[in-house]
Amino acid sequence: METITLKSTIARSATDSRIGMNITQLDTPTLLLDRAASDRNLAQMANFFQHQNPKLRPHFKNHKCTTLAKRQLAAGSAVGITCAKLGEAEVLVEHGVTDILIANQIVGEPKVNRLARLAAESRLAVAVDHRDQALAISEAAVRAGSLVHLLVEIDIGMGRCGVQPGTPALELVKSICDLPGVRFGGLQAYEGHLVNLLDRADRTRQATTAMQQAVDTRRMLEQAGIPVDCISGCSSATYNSTGVMSGIDEIQAGTYATMDRQYQRLVPEFEIALSILVRVISRPGPNKAVLDIGVKGAGSEFGVPAIRDYPDVEIPFFLAEEHVVVQNVPDWRIGDVLHLIPSHACTTCNLHREFVVHDAGTVVDVWPIEASGHLR
Repeated sequence: METITLKSTIARSATDSRIGMNITQLDTPTLLLDRAASDRNLAQMANFFQHQNPKLRPHFKNHKCTTLAKRQLAAGSAVGITCAKLGEAEVLVEHGVTDILIANQIVGEPKVNRLARLAAESRLAVAVDHRDQALAISEAAVRAGSLVHLLVEIDIGMGRCGVQPGTPALELVKSICDLPGVRFGGLQAYEGHLVNLLDRADRTRQATTAMQQAVDTRRMLEQAGIPVDCISGCSSATYNSTGVMSGIDEIQAGTYATMDRQYQRLVPEFEIALSILVRVISRPGPNKAVLDIGVKGAGSEFGVPAIRDYPDVEIPFFLAEEHVVVQNVPDWRIGDVLHLIPSHACTTCNLHREFVVHDAGTVVDVWPIEASGHLR
């Protein structure tokens, strides 16, 4: 298990003039995190896996904030951190997190060389689905004198990256097992094409059927005499379904740390800790208001956002760069502040550079989102 000692955040937090403010005094738009709600989410997920064979490998791409990643590790039941990009992994290592899985393919000489160098400073694993990827990493790792762990990614239905389960995966594993500078560490599989099914029973049924392909592939490899250390995959929406299947070892849950409008529909037992403080800037009609944020400030891949505490207002579209139009509004005044709940936390956090952290509406800290914008 990753050992993390939580220290006070950044030096600027101690002198940040916003500390102690009521959040309604903040400028807008501001990305907020309710510390108590987030901590309850972290504790709930960690407690669920405390006595389970699978363990957490929380996904950094949700928030890209090293302080929050360390809090996830400190909550317990975690073996390390997952991330999506090499640049994210570099940020994590720089801030003391040293057991990392990059759940993606790393391709191209500049990236592969960076990967090999980073593996000299950390326990680093990466997904592959072709021998050419593994060969390039092997050659770079030999030059750097490092070891990179490889997880062979299996496509269990998402139609994105991944080799086909069964014999194709077995043949790929056989072709990379003896490469120097790398070590076959197991399999990665993600049922991402199913995690947004709103009916929980249907989601569980379809997701476990899909993930069983990865488990069956593991058994095939083991019967061929190839040890499989782990299967890593799953999500916040399937943590208690595919996440407890026999043969699954690591759960790449991410959104539970912050939550968003879409995931609240999927796993309502977790609280929404993330919101964006926004302001009414125009009242162009009796039932219409305009807010000071658009797609440059909130992810919209999973639909329009919501306004906290106002379930009956309508956001008919969410396409403008800097504006949200709201209809059926109550008697909001120009200058009023509201909490916008984005539909997708991951892309929202990537658009911001800090969380303003509050407790019961009072600002208690400011956490930098160090990996926002790290796309390479």
